[in-house]
Amino acid sequence: MIHYVVFYETQPHVDDPKRQEMARTARSLLLKIPEIFSVKSGRSLDSASQWSFFVSIEVDSLKKLHIVLEDPIYLKFLESVIKNHTSVSFPQRFELDPSLDLKYS
Repeated sequence: MIHYVVFYETQPHVDDPKRQEMARTARSLLLKIPEIFSVKSGRSLDSASQWSFFVSIEVDSLKKLHIVLEDPIYLKFLESVIKNHTSVSFPQRFELDPSLDLKYS
């Protein structure tokens, strides 16, 4: 199982209500992609943090993650939500099963 999380720095014009809306939109759009098991998104509680918003998804494998990242729904999410409201991103991929050899992910 792969956990993919992206931390975002939001642009100065993005306030807390907008970040809440972004989180709701992320969940509603991304859960339409069949390869995704779960979606989590939210805003930082630390007002001094560079990363004021995040989105994470869980998929079965790196191959499925690649499919998700090219899915039209995901691309629509990037274009309509992320591009207009963020300036920097920090993506990370994690294997959730520590006993699994990464070549099988």
